[in-house]
Amino acid sequence: MLKNKKVLIIGGTSGFGLEVAKNVLQLDGMVIIVGHNEMRLNKAVELLKKYSSNISGVSFDATNQDELKNFIKQHAPFDHVISTLGGAMSGGFLTTPLETLRTTIEDKFFANLMLAQQIIPHIKHSGSLTFTSGTGGHPANASGAIVGNQAINAMVQGLAIEAAPQVRINAVAPTWTPTGLWRNLTEQELKNQSEQVSRATPLKRVATPAEVASGYLYLTQNEFITGEILKIDGGTSAL
Repeated sequence: MLKNKKVLIIGGTSGFGLEVAKNVLQLDGMVIIVGHNEMRLNKAVELLKKYSSNISGVSFDATNQDELKNFIKQHAPFDHVISTLGGAMSGGFLTTPLETLRTTIEDKFFANLMLAQQIIPHIKHSGSLTFTSGTGGHPANASGAIVGNQAINAMVQGLAIEAAPQVRINAVAPTWTPTGLWRNLTEQELKNQSEQVSRATPLKRVATPAEVASGYLYLTQNEFITGEILKIDGGTSAL
């Protein structure tokens, strides 16, 4: 169902986005990946070329409205758009500086809302826009990230009604997964974090990026799903 479809992946240079790109190319789709780090972008494009020549990359800041408008003007329309915009943070409401909270929520929610407002008119009929939310954590130790994720979830439900029937709106909500987002951790720190998350997860392990990527592919290809938050968290949200 993705053959000859044009798929834009914002944040496609590593982690979930890179895995989705691999799969779309293997399904004979056309992929544009976006990343703000040109070196990582070029490396990802070279890696993806071994799957298909239908890959291109553009380096710009997708959270900058003017840069995003310029990109859309040059590359639209799209069949499907996937966004992994946003980061993570630790710290509760009392212990985290307000500026840090604001930045986390801005990067997670408002950046994706701006993306939606700009790009939905340029998604073809029956296309989709899939965001990245999240599960796990607790408001007392991951305040800004959780507020951002809950805001994404509310936005998905609202946009699903507003954009229907032209465009479907969904989100994938993984728990902590070892990806390029955590590239600043040492190997030991990454191992410790993986073990900690595994102990708190019913399936007693962390997900692979490929397992999470399968959720984006499912939501992109199933044309009767909109307004859905697909949790891929090993049962964490059931606790």
